[in-house]
Amino acid sequence: MERQNSGALALTVVAGFVGLATPVLGQTQQSLFETSTSLRTPWGDPNLQGVWDYWTFTPLERPDRFSDLDQLTSEEAAEVAQRSNAEALARDEPPPPGQVGAYSQAVWTDRVRATALTQPSLLIDPPNGKLPALTADAERLARSHRERGGYPVRLRVGGLNEDGPEARGVAERCLLGFSTGPPMLPAGYNNNVQIFQTPDYVVLLHEMVHDVRVVPLDGRYSLPTHVRQWLGSPRGHWEGDTLVVETTNFTDRTGSFSTSFESWGSGENLRLIERFTRVNEDTLVYEFTVDDPDIWVTAFTGRFPMNRGVAPLYEYACHEGNYGMFNMLSGARAKERAAVDQP
Repeated sequence: MERQNSGALALTVVAGFVGLATPVLGQTQQSLFETSTSLRTPWGDPNLQGVWDYWTFTPLERPDRFSDLDQLTSEEAAEVAQRSNAEALARDEPPPPGQVGAYSQAVWTDRVRATALTQPSLLIDPPNGKLPALTADAERLARSHRERGGYPVRLRVGGLNEDGPEARGVAERCLLGFSTGPPMLPAGYNNNVQIFQTPDYVVLLHEMVHDVRVVPLDGRYSLPTHVRQWLGSPRGHWEGDTLVVETTNFTDRTGSFSTSFESWGSGENLRLIERFTRVNEDTLVYEFTVDDPDIWVTAFTGRFPMNRGVAPLYEYACHEGNYGMFNMLSGARAKERAAVDQP
């Protein structure tokens, strides 16, 4: 797997379009979305192929200190970059005395570069850059899960209990990606996706947990409603130079919307729209809209750029050698024995 920034894990993702290639410095928002017509496949479609890195420090939701801003100045972006990078570098410090374990203390840290193109959050709609409210039914479902102590297994990075591997979350077991979604969201590492194209299909190979999505472009119907999949049933088409992917048929164990460490609702009736637009040789703009009226009072949209990667993806082998799972479960058994042995 590619060496990635530890950063602030999950969605502490440097402000706005951080890390964009030098040629886009100083461009306007409008010029960023002007697609080069020369970047075509041999059969004439926009060429989206390659490895794309979507790491950024920009947070999912707009920070309160930027609540009145739709766009950050370069100085504000630099301040966010400096603060976020300091947090990332702090992770390389030794753990406190007496701490016997730590996670991702040594994940490699990229140097962060802020650009003149900035946005205060990944969310661009609602206009305040915040997640909308949950519906009353979704609130009741969340309370029910909390009271029972049992979320659907996909909805948690952790698990329901420590009885066995079956009770642990599928992401924790490296069976499905933490940040691959869909929709994709920046996380602490493995923020890469490799795109392959033919005239009839687009394939998205995610670095995180090597999740793969195969998107037909031939106009076929979606799967029957009783057929459900962890990553949904995607169908794609072209709108001008933008690839539009609509995904439905998620299992009820998939969240309506999930970050690396939190999920909301059930995605059973989720309709997800993703848009991929190649804007220049080194930049692919990704946009997603979550439309799930069972869970959210209104739909919401996020957007951020992906930058062309400089290295191939390496094998992601985690579930196959997950000694952390063995250690965790053996530790739980040791605690149980210790409790029994106490007078």
